[in-house]
Amino acid sequence: MNSDSERQMFDPFKTTRARSRKKLRSAKVPSVSKAWGTLLTPAKPARRAKASAGGRKAKRVGPVAQQAPPATSRSRAAVPRGASFRTGTHEGAFGARSYKLYVPSMAKKAAEPLPLIVMLHGCGQTPQDFARGTGMNALAEEFGALVLYPAQARKAQLNRCWNWFKRGDQARGGGEPALIAGLTQEIIAGQPVDPARVYIAGLSAGASASLIVATAYPDIFAAVGVHSGLAVGAAHDAASATRAMVAGAPGRRLGAPMPTIIFHGEKDKVVNPRNGRFAAMRALQPYDRLDRTEKTMRVSGGHEYVRTAHRVGRGRSYVEHWLVQGSGHAWSGGNAAGSYTDPDGPDASREMMRFFLRHRTTKKRRALPGNPG
Repeated sequence: MNSDSERQMFDPFKTTRARSRKKLRSAKVPSVSKAWGTLLTPAKPARRAKASAGGRKAKRVGPVAQQAPPATSRSRAAVPRGASFRTGTHEGAFGARSYKLYVPSMAKKAAEPLPLIVMLHGCGQTPQDFARGTGMNALAEEFGALVLYPAQARKAQLNRCWNWFKRGDQARGGGEPALIAGLTQEIIAGQPVDPARVYIAGLSAGASASLIVATAYPDIFAAVGVHSGLAVGAAHDAASATRAMVAGAPGRRLGAPMPTIIFHGEKDKVVNPRNGRFAAMRALQPYDRLDRTEKTMRVSGGHEYVRTAHRVGRGRSYVEHWLVQGSGHAWSGGNAAGSYTDPDGPDASREMMRFFLRHRTTKKRRALPGNPG
């Protein structure tokens, strides 16, 4: 796809709303595989650039400028002594998937069970690539948490996209939501995990799937992180998924509150930034009343961003929406060692960790009926 056609397809605000609708109705809609897979097949990681006196040298890789992180950053691949990053396989009633599990060095000596964060990669990515790009393992070591990276299988989706747009993968009790929930429960049962502090996050297709899984299983997950994703119910098949990615879709109303933190690049040409606003709108609806605050800030030497937080008084926030100016379809503040990262943005991984650890599930909520499988 050339740059002109890509701009035409993924920037509906260049025309009036009526003309956009007409264009979408008359256009031949590509398959979701092509839309996600062609555009999201990750670029090769940036080569490590030599640091100059003026700072780190930027390299252009994929849709955003990548920067080689310093040797002391979270991009370091070495697993600390006493920690582990192992591969496993889950087999359950709803299918089998391989996964990577990071267990921090403090796990064996911890006085209390630790939080668990489930991370769902984007199309074309792998757990290893996603771990490198987000730097979540280093944060898990810093804060004391386990990180689970389920791997989508090619036989389930050719480009390793999570099937967030299929009806059979959008609800509790079946499909990929049940599979991921079952894997999560397996890790909770077999590792020193605090069942009150279990969270899920993802990028792109993984973000859309994370939101589905979290809202389908509020008895398991205490909060969700959505990076460049779409609202629950934004699509029901390949054609509607592509339209939702292009123009945005509000999805459906959620039945129960779920603390949600959302990141989206303002220049995202793969998933329209309107989808981030729709996801925030849906996350807010189950709450009776939350106070809204908005701040515009800038990363030193990097992107400006707008953070909108919704909380009760001055307490913890229940819904946050971060719009990163000038950023595309990439993990904000990520490492150039992984694909689809934008080091110039605010640190989405650290902010998600901060947000997550302020939320817990109650015993009453964890006792909700139903078995994910």
